Amino acid sequence: MGVTASQPIYAVEDIPGKGRGLIATKDIAKGTRIISEKPIVSISQSGGNIEQLQLSMHQQVNSLREADKQEFLSMMNICPYNNSTEEWFGIVRTNALPMGPDLDAGGVFLHACRINHACDNNATNFWNENINQLTIHAIRDIRKGEEITISYLSSLRNRQARQEELLKNFKFTCSCRLCSLPPDQSRDRDAKLDRIHEIDGIIEQGGIEALVSAPRRMLGYVDEQIQLWSDMSPNEVGLGRAYPDAFQIAIANGDFARARIFAEKVVDLYLTTLGKDSPDVAQYKELFRDPTTHNYYGISMKWKTTVEDIPIEFDSQIFEGWLWKRRKPVTEGQLADFRDRETFPSFGGLPDQSGCESDYFDCGDIATRRPMHHWCFLAEVQDVFGFSPLHVVVKDVNGVVLPLLVHTSCPGEQISPSKIQKGYTLAILYAVRRISLFRKPFIHLEKPKMVKVGSSRREMSPSLTKTCRSFLYHLTDCKL
Repeated sequence: MGVTASQPIYAVEDIPGKGRGLIATKDIAKGTRIISEKPIVSISQSGGNIEQLQLSMHQQVNSLREADKQEFLSMMNICPYNNSTEEWFGIVRTNALPMGPDLDAGGVFLHACRINHACDNNATNFWNENINQLTIHAIRDIRKGEEITISYLSSLRNRQARQEELLKNFKFTCSCRLCSLPPDQSRDRDAKLDRIHEIDGIIEQGGIEALVSAPRRMLGYVDEQIQLWSDMSPNEVGLGRAYPDAFQIAIANGDFARARIFAEKVVDLYLTTLGKDSPDVAQYKELFRDPTTHNYYGISMKWKTTVEDIPIEFDSQIFEGWLWKRRKPVTEGQLADFRDRETFPSFGGLPDQSGCESDYFDCGDIATRRPMHHWCFLAEVQDVFGFSPLHVVVKDVNGVVLPLLVHTSCPGEQISPSKIQKGYTLAILYAVRRISLFRKPFIHLEKPKMVKVGSSRREMSPSLTKTCRSFLYHLTDCKL
């Protein structure tokens, strides 16, 4: 991947209904660098007001060689004009491609700007800061005689949104294969593209906070995106946006194993779309070598793993389930797995009452939010100090001993003193954690019936009492 063509593999030709465009003169393999080019004219958003930008542009055009100037003047212009300066500025606005380290500048390129748009483009453009050139890479195999296309869109949306954006910004209606699908196929594709776009918004809105408060949910969103892309046909550019999100989710929670796998996938994608000399490839090669160098590492360590935790004996389906932390399907009445720390979290792994967006609750407000799945806090009672509210010292499933207040919202419905003794097992369904600077940690209960106590004096193990086991047996039967 990332191979650069040793000789021209395209020709500029007239394309019916499109003006001039690029046609492949031989078969082009996916990942091939088709063009690497410097701009002949460039303007920057930080270059001053409109008059200053026009002056800069005018000076650059006048300094071009005559052949390059004529090529520039032959480019499309969709903007109205009254003089040569406005005409030339319109050509720049119509044809410029993003460039610069922050993509805050635009450049006109003699060859790259001849490439026409297609929503199902077979190539992509990228400003390579290492070589200060715009590159065009094939993102799928291109056959000899096929037109080379890129996307002018800010993102790939449904057909109507695409057509509206193209008409507004570029004054044409797209008739590519994606836009020409039969109505039923177009509706199916639109629904998937809209869902991908919706997920992008959810992840962006959640920000860093959601990466640690709801990592499994966020990872599930990325997993869904990737499956949607695969259903339509793998999109290298779309996947190149999704996998970095997966990497950040993993590393923000201390998951070295998954982060390393996601970094490797990003490297493979970037080699295809950006080339081996791009700074992004170098960045993710380093993150593959040592994911802990990322700024997000250590924000949370709830998923802490090492490279030794990467499974090597799984088949592909089971491996994908592990990689994306997909929940295993359960049958009604199936006994819960005591080793599953999402079903039986430690105190530190419980959802926080102050957080609305989490892996445990839906996104409603705190007063009305509902559990998204079943979980149960298990702890062995070490000592008892009081019952209004219940005040005990417990040992959780990780062996951590801590003081605990169990607070119920309903007065008069506190747990009976006769049910709690040292050595008993405490099981609290849908437990929610609270920690205060001025109080001991406690669990908030809306319904006392969500608490069961077993009279076992054993350490925490699968050998729980009949009462507690019956309670756990019905975890999968409870209605959310």
